Amino acid sequence: MGLLPDFGNLLFTVGAFIVALSIIVTVHEYGHYIVGRWSGIHAEVFSVGFGPVLFKRTDKRGTQWQIAALPFGGYVKFLGDANAASAGADEAVMSHLDAGQRRHTMHGAPLWARAATIFAGPAFNFIFSIAVFAGFIAVQGLPADQPRVGEIYPLPQAVGLEEGDLITAVDGRATPELSDFYTLAGEIEPAATVLYTVERDGTVLTVEGPHPIPARAAGIALASAARDAGMQTGDVVLSVDGAPVHAFSQLPPLVAAAGGEPVALEIWRAGEILDLSLTPRRTDLPLADGGFETRWLIGLQSGTFFEHPVRNVGLTEALPLAVGQIVTIVTNSISGLYHMVTGAISTCNLSGPVGIAETSGAMASDGLASFIWFIAVLSTAVGLLNLFPIPILDGGHLVFHAYEAIRGKPPSDRVMGALMTTGLVLLGAMMLFALGNDLFC
Repeated sequence: MGLLPDFGNLLFTVGAFIVALSIIVTVHEYGHYIVGRWSGIHAEVFSVGFGPVLFKRTDKRGTQWQIAALPFGGYVKFLGDANAASAGADEAVMSHLDAGQRRHTMHGAPLWARAATIFAGPAFNFIFSIAVFAGFIAVQGLPADQPRVGEIYPLPQAVGLEEGDLITAVDGRATPELSDFYTLAGEIEPAATVLYTVERDGTVLTVEGPHPIPARAAGIALASAARDAGMQTGDVVLSVDGAPVHAFSQLPPLVAAAGGEPVALEIWRAGEILDLSLTPRRTDLPLADGGFETRWLIGLQSGTFFEHPVRNVGLTEALPLAVGQIVTIVTNSISGLYHMVTGAISTCNLSGPVGIAETSGAMASDGLASFIWFIAVLSTAVGLLNLFPIPILDGGHLVFHAYEAIRGKPPSDRVMGALMTTGLVLLGAMMLFALGNDLFC
């Protein structure tokens, strides 16, 4: 009976992983399918999953849509393909097709049609991610330009500010814009109280409040010491190893001073005082210049003590921000891989299927919005991975197409077979390495 909670968590984690992966695979393969169809290439099978078929139906175009028993991938098999990877032609089938019919196969179609069909898989992963990110931005809005107080989060000390107050100065320094408020928040010395000048119902008042960025957990990082210790969003750190804490800026140096040894935290949670012991984890953080910084962290995310009112955002503003999010993910991923190869950061930063499954479960437990956001992030990563120039991946196929465009003919069947085998070995080795990270890092 004692194992039942862990078993339930395992099922939830696996279920979340399967849902996330199935959505991403469907988006990716649909990109191949629909662009192939637009390009005149006929798809015989669209499969989500591998192995025994659980459900199937054939549409009016003759494409069999199916769900298979092993939900860890998928494929589109086009007319004339020898296998699901479109790695070679089925000569027995191709020999019975006339010139018009061969045009509807992957191997008989023009180069532009084949290249577009291959590229469409990763492209649809990126398009899906952009749509999700833009949707979130459009629905949730962006913080208003002025530092106006919205909902005030629960804190252990009294707060003189009220919802609706417009903060015009902090400790006597003007804050006409929200950016000014955040700049000052990073410069103010930690203190139990800070003076705020506010406009309230047409009256200018000076009131006391907490530090603009208190030691409150605005979020808990995944796979962090704080999450493992049971910390929750909204927890306020009162002290670290007995040292009083008034601002979030005090936490990093106090944690770093422990040098990886356990730290004792006194936590305020909804009026209750808790004592926790956390062991910081060595973490590689991406920097704005493309490098990385290694620090000891417990996994808390900072924020102000109040919610910012938001302004509406149209798609014309949301789309560029969503594209910027994609660029950031891709840039950090490539930079991370480069720094792992050069030894600048730990190779433990590369997660495998177990790590991704655990993250899927954690994000799903945080709520539907967090889970959907994670799926979009993972979709970006899958799109990027498939563009790597490794034979058997989409990027490898595009390299072959580039070769064909330059030389006027594709690589020989012997060379293609050898490259495909090499790509399969490389991909398998990478997956085993990532799985080893999941188990031993």
